[in-house]
Amino acid sequence: MSDAGFDPKMLEALVCPMTQATLVYDAEKQELVSKSAHLAFPIRNGIPVMLVDEARKLD
Repeated sequence: MSDAGFDPKMLEALVCPMTQATLVYDAEKQELVSKSAHLAFPIRNGIPVMLVDEARKLD
């Protein structure tokens, strides 16, 4: 487990809410990245925020 408490094993159960694609965990930024949707979903207090409105757009 990371400092923030996010368990990377959760990635097995989580998918992008827009594309249903798998996510990549970015430990440095504490985000779950959906390459297919070009979005990064924040992890706050160890909990992924899987809301499109809360996601950061990637270039």
